[in-house]
Amino acid sequence: MNRYISGTLGVTRAYTKRFFRDKVALFFTFLFPLIFLFVFGSIFNNTSMNFNIALINESESQFAKGFVQSAGEDGMFTIDHDVTDLDAAKQKMSRGEIDSVIVLPESFGQPGDQGIPTGNMDVYYSKGSEQSGQAVAAVMEQVLGGINKELGRPDAAFTVEQKATQDVGLSQFDYTFSGLIGFTILSMGIFGLANSMPQEKKSGAFRRLRASPFRASQLVTGIGVHYLIITLLSVISMVVIGTLVFNFDMRGSWLAFSVYVVLSSVMMLGFGLLIGGWAKNENQAAPVSNLVSFPMMFLSGVFFPRFLFPEWLQGITSYIPLTPVVDGLRRIMTENASLLELGPQLGMIGLWTLAIYILTIVLFRWE
Repeated sequence: MNRYISGTLGVTRAYTKRFFRDKVALFFTFLFPLIFLFVFGSIFNNTSMNFNIALINESESQFAKGFVQSAGEDGMFTIDHDVTDLDAAKQKMSRGEIDSVIVLPESFGQPGDQGIPTGNMDVYYSKGSEQSGQAVAAVMEQVLGGINKELGRPDAAFTVEQKATQDVGLSQFDYTFSGLIGFTILSMGIFGLANSMPQEKKSGAFRRLRASPFRASQLVTGIGVHYLIITLLSVISMVVIGTLVFNFDMRGSWLAFSVYVVLSSVMMLGFGLLIGGWAKNENQAAPVSNLVSFPMMFLSGVFFPRFLFPEWLQGITSYIPLTPVVDGLRRIMTENASLLELGPQLGMIGLWTLAIYILTIVLFRWE
């Protein structure tokens, strides 16, 4: 056992020393993900003049129905017509899917004095996105002010009341940041291993190791530990930059986040070890790594939220290996979810990890 462990650690040390001497590898491991972080962080950290809102009408008045029909015609608001319940709207707002919720109470648009419609409009916003909610409320005040003027009322027949929910909503950067970390884990796990291991076979390094009393499991484990260390260092650098530059606020437990990142990285490294261990050369490894990584990259919620997909596609993509990684990180980082609450995601990661490492050992080729 001691010889087995010492041989495995020897491979890890050798690969780590060689990695830190390779300037190109250092660039693509640490600086390249940070470039993505700065690009997407700059985009999604800006405020937009188009607001996604939910408009809930609880009034039966003709005035309220006409108001709902005309809402969104100016292009400033994009209305989510699928939401008809206030609790569901608040839940969507807490996840960052909408910016604000506008509620027209039962009394909205009902005739008041002299038969002129009156009413009060409620505008809900999350504490984490007060600017968006207040901007929506300000626009609605202008709209209702114009209506009051047309009605010829010196007093405000229609008013706006702002209400803050107790939850803290996601900003666009918060939502994207967890996806970028998932993308980093994917890149480190697949592309690095899928390229380096076939090169080692081509140079004959693995063949020489095979001539010694060295097992395939030792080689796979040693290389995997090396890339796990590099992946964790890359994630740490992204978190530091995201916190210092883009004011990322971790709402969950750092311990839960760390454990989840390690488990996710171990699983994703299995795919790189499988491809790199099976492929004879780079010509085989490159297309297979792209075939595996691109569906995960675009269908797991890394860059595009999965709730935008059709329901049938959401069901299929929930089984993609990267999906539980991104969903779990997002819930920890933005919703303060515990590891116990992420049981389904951890179960999916565990099943993929078990299956992928069994295939890695079975399909590994020394040359």
